[in-house]
Amino acid sequence: MSSVPHIDIDHVAKLARLALTPAEKEDFSRQLGDVLRHIEQLRRVDVGAVEPTAHAFPVHNVWAADEPQDGLPVAAALRNAPAQRQNMVAVPKVVE
Repeated sequence: MSSVPHIDIDHVAKLARLALTPAEKEDFSRQLGDVLRHIEQLRRVDVGAVEPTAHAFPVHNVWAADEPQDGLPVAAALRNAPAQRQNMVAVPKVVE
């Protein structure tokens, strides 16, 4: 099995904006190495005789008919709104 290049887990964590403990760094570094080794195995598989496909099974007419229909009633649209005012979703002011 080929070796995976050193993974700078601190750099990866910084890119993902994650604060990791030393134990998490060790775990994630090992897990990421496992994923990269698996990808390397997949790269060695001969797929020359496999026909390229977009779907495993034939897909026909996956779109619904584009016909006008009634919109969502206001009460249903606002049902899960955290706050509402005058039949609208109320959101906190974000500009001054």
